Amino acid sequence: MYALTDMNCFYVSCERLFRPDLAGKPVVVLSNNDGCCVARSPEAKALGIKMGEPVFKLQGLIKRHGITVFSSNYASYANISNRVMAVLEQLCPTVEVYSIDEAFLDLTDMACEASLKGYGFKVKQAIAQYCGIPACVGIAPTKTLAKLANHAAKQYPSTGGVVDVCSKKVQTRLLQCMPVDEVWGVGRRLNQKLRAMGINTAHDLANYPEKLLRQHFSVMLERTARELNGESCIALEEHPPAKQQIVCSRSFSKRVHKLKELAESISCYMTRAAEKLRQQQSRAQLINVFIRTSPFADTPQYSCGASLPLPHPTSDTRVLVKAAKMGLEAIYQPGFAYAKAGVMLSDISVSSFNQADLFTPEIDTQKSQHLMKTIDQINRRFPKALFLASNGTQRGWQMARHHLSPDYLTSWSDLPKARL
Repeated sequence: MYALTDMNCFYVSCERLFRPDLAGKPVVVLSNNDGCCVARSPEAKALGIKMGEPVFKLQGLIKRHGITVFSSNYASYANISNRVMAVLEQLCPTVEVYSIDEAFLDLTDMACEASLKGYGFKVKQAIAQYCGIPACVGIAPTKTLAKLANHAAKQYPSTGGVVDVCSKKVQTRLLQCMPVDEVWGVGRRLNQKLRAMGINTAHDLANYPEKLLRQHFSVMLERTARELNGESCIALEEHPPAKQQIVCSRSFSKRVHKLKELAESISCYMTRAAEKLRQQQSRAQLINVFIRTSPFADTPQYSCGASLPLPHPTSDTRVLVKAAKMGLEAIYQPGFAYAKAGVMLSDISVSSFNQADLFTPEIDTQKSQHLMKTIDQINRRFPKALFLASNGTQRGWQMARHHLSPDYLTSWSDLPKARL
């Protein structure tokens, strides 16, 4: 038995947490470079604002209805997410953090609970009380059904934000009223193919012959159909598997022409990628660097990338940044207005000290690992306190965030000040 806990309009809820005056008012949160709407309050949705809609198209609507606009404050959202997950871990012994605003709870051994639906309300109330974030809970015998139950909890206010579909009768009703594209793992292209075959609802998918699903699609969709029928095929993952690729890239707030500015951006992106690499206790042996102009601009176009293998796997920021800058210098061409750059780490392996050979120097020593660990510990306590000089300090190319809210939880200087 599983429960999926999902925060409602998470980015908007995080912003409203420190702005109670915005309760009941339209609010949107924008993507990188303040480009598109990635989170909308129910009031903003009621005004017709769609997910991913460019903000420049909404200026008239924003002024007319007094819509409050925020830039994405990822540091604040991550901090609040960690607090929510800590509350969930106190309520349930087994938790899978699925995303920044979602978590699966394993309720199989929760025999002490007289009512699983009552337990769902208990979870919802605890998150609201200790974190101030509204949530919905879907309870079902499989993770795929729990996803659908959670969707129903959000879609139908009469449920109070908790839906329990443990009984077969309730499961059938849920599947019959859910379009097939609401099923976990059914994307846009797959939805079109399924509808062409007459599979329009989750109920249709659950009752389609499994053998034919496997023949026409894959074993993954067959497994989804089994899950819809109440057969648990997707286990809980308390510890997510390590990523096999780590990518860090951003579009610039303005066009970049000089190699020096591109080098600063590449250094910053590789620094962040290296931190992610060490967080999962891994090392990488292949680096990819890329730069490109904007395909939408009426200017000369250029796009190029470079791959650089390393003699040994490493997670040392200094080594990775040095190699990335070498790759950048090899592909950089003057005379272009660059719009985006990025790095990718691949050929990732678990951290371990390999036997060095006689012909290549060891680049990831215990001393360097200890240094990186110390830097990470300091930066976790004091964000961005230590960084390489190659990252630069005057970063005019950084993504635009003109509507950024204060970092109430991560910066002392942003704390509200009371006047006597």
